[in-house]
Amino acid sequence: MAISKLTNYKLSSFFEEQREKNKEKRLNTQMNLLETPIEYLKGVGPQRGDLLRKELGIHKYADLLNLFPNRYIDRTRYYKINELQNSNSEVQIVGKIINIKTVEQGKGRSRLVATFVDDTGQMELVWFQGQKWIRESIKINIPYVIFGKVTQFGATYNMAHPEMELLEEHKASLRSAMQPVYPSTEKLANKGISNKVINKMMQQLFVETQALFSENLPNYLLDELKLIPKNAALFNIHFPKSQDLLAKAQFRLKFEELFFIQLQLITKNLIRKHKIKGMPFERVGENFTDFYNNHLPFDLTNAQKRVLKEIRNDLGSNAQMNRLLQGDVGSGKTIVALMCMLLAKDNGFQSCLMAPTEILANQHFNGITELAKELNITIKILTGSTKTAERKIIHEALENGTLDILIGTHALLEDKVQFHNLGLAIIDEQHRFGVEQRSKLWKKNDVPPHVLVMTATPIPRTLAMSLYGDLDISVIDELPPGRKPIQTVHRYDSNRLKVWKFLKDEIAKGRQVYIVYPLIQESEKMDYKDLMDGYESISRDFPLPQYSISIVHGKMKPTDKDEEMRRFSEGKTNIMVATTVIEVGVNVPNASVMVIESAERFGLSQLHQLRGRVGRGAEQSYCILMTSHKLSNDSKIRMETMVRTNDGFEISEVDLKLRGPGDIMGKQQSGVLNLQIADLVKDKEILQLARHHAIKLLKDDAPMEKPEHSKLREAFIELSKKKTIWNYIS
Repeated sequence: MAISKLTNYKLSSFFEEQREKNKEKRLNTQMNLLETPIEYLKGVGPQRGDLLRKELGIHKYADLLNLFPNRYIDRTRYYKINELQNSNSEVQIVGKIINIKTVEQGKGRSRLVATFVDDTGQMELVWFQGQKWIRESIKINIPYVIFGKVTQFGATYNMAHPEMELLEEHKASLRSAMQPVYPSTEKLANKGISNKVINKMMQQLFVETQALFSENLPNYLLDELKLIPKNAALFNIHFPKSQDLLAKAQFRLKFEELFFIQLQLITKNLIRKHKIKGMPFERVGENFTDFYNNHLPFDLTNAQKRVLKEIRNDLGSNAQMNRLLQGDVGSGKTIVALMCMLLAKDNGFQSCLMAPTEILANQHFNGITELAKELNITIKILTGSTKTAERKIIHEALENGTLDILIGTHALLEDKVQFHNLGLAIIDEQHRFGVEQRSKLWKKNDVPPHVLVMTATPIPRTLAMSLYGDLDISVIDELPPGRKPIQTVHRYDSNRLKVWKFLKDEIAKGRQVYIVYPLIQESEKMDYKDLMDGYESISRDFPLPQYSISIVHGKMKPTDKDEEMRRFSEGKTNIMVATTVIEVGVNVPNASVMVIESAERFGLSQLHQLRGRVGRGAEQSYCILMTSHKLSNDSKIRMETMVRTNDGFEISEVDLKLRGPGDIMGKQQSGVLNLQIADLVKDKEILQLARHHAIKLLKDDAPMEKPEHSKLREAFIELSKKKTIWNYIS
């Protein structure tokens, strides 16, 4: 069917005609057509097909169909020449070229200039490149539609390198008033695959498929949410006739993408709860009760009590627990973890806690050993530094069941590490572990252990619903009593003398100070120099014997690093000069000031994590953000946010807006959120709506076996086969 013929139909009547012609058979044909390799589309061919595969991941017709525009240029209005203004904006005009000439510019350069007229005046069109081809292809005194940016020289307006189309072809083409701009790459542009070429490919795709695509959402959902049909949505996302139709198409396709993700995540959760039987912890025994009644170092907060209740309910059921515990720095996750492990012990099971670094594993080990010192339980630590003789003792105690709690790093995943009866696995900062690493831990037992995932990196609600939508989520959202909020200030380098005086005043009160320098791998040498220069400068300003300084950085041997940290922890040094190795794992209640040098080079979540190293004692603590005067807008927002709030969840929301979801989750998870059209920052209301309706549907018909869910089920099964977002979830 020719493009001109296709556009003669109104969209609605076009779809009505198609429905009448053997609907089911035609739909199946079109769906098979979408699996066709992209090189078979008219106008593509093997060379272009290869480029589209490599540059944009377009392998078949369906991939091109789901290449959604980044933005749209408004082509709804045609300007007259006498309406033009010197605004540097893009406009389109209908008129004729009445003459064309080459103007010499000296030094062998020239430009091609055409006089373009309409019934209100005249202007100039200018080309600096491709002059020979343009001169040969231009038709004099034939109506054109031109489009581009207008500039003014004297009394004359001109447009450089305009997009041009004969008015007759412009009217005939399958063209939208809102012109789409598609994702592209430099390589595609260099090989002549411009936005215009991709647009023509898209037109050809709609011609070959006759714009007939299978609906996969149930009718009652379309009616309830007033969603336009799939056909209309795909047509209007690529060829929108108005802003209103474009908005409806975007809403429909964003909802569908997020709805299927939520269906998958919630289904995984339901399947696990029904199929993966857990080991019920049926009793609250003497270890838990003795600790709660006699050895708690402070009263639990209401948030800690609520979270413990949620975890106890999970552990007492017949299903395997798979819960995410979010809690800001210093909110008391460790004590909750210990109480869960005591429940395991009371029910005859072993527990393990896995942390991403030795520093953090040691911190957990020291903290939990101290908390449990009055209890009759055995606790060991296993890391890469554990000596062979000690490893052998740990392995034997694990296998014969005399070891109750094992804390460690990746060393816990080694094949030699075998438990007698692992009942609870706790993972701290799980986003630092790969999926395969985590799954190794589950396989240490015939029956999968209960799983508690902990993070001190607050995750925005939208990310939590998408990345961890298959886990149940608990949040500790209050700090233990007696903790004073950390006072945060932003100071420029020019204020350094005043900052140094403040540090000396704090040290005189018996307090200790962190001074942190950034470490960015790409410029490690420069950063090391910054650190050493800073250390020398601080040594001059804080001289011996009145002051003593520790230094810690990534180039040091682990034993030297541990020694320096120990000296600071024991109060033998006043100042700790360090890189970000102290982001996690250092707990010195007497340290009351954190100075962060070149704070503009840190991300928000890292600044918040670093700040959490102070404020652990009863005294007032401070965080001083030092920067140069030259700050980008994003850096200014980061500094203002840190000064304004200590709330990790609020900070994480700002961070999400500034950096995007892929960056927040780090390299290991960055591919997880390559959504085709939805945006987790901008579309959180649509995400919440999608999750609500996914839960509602699965409560009513979890297997999706009702007749009205047949198409939904087909699409769900197809999507589940692909390695998309949900295959990477914990």
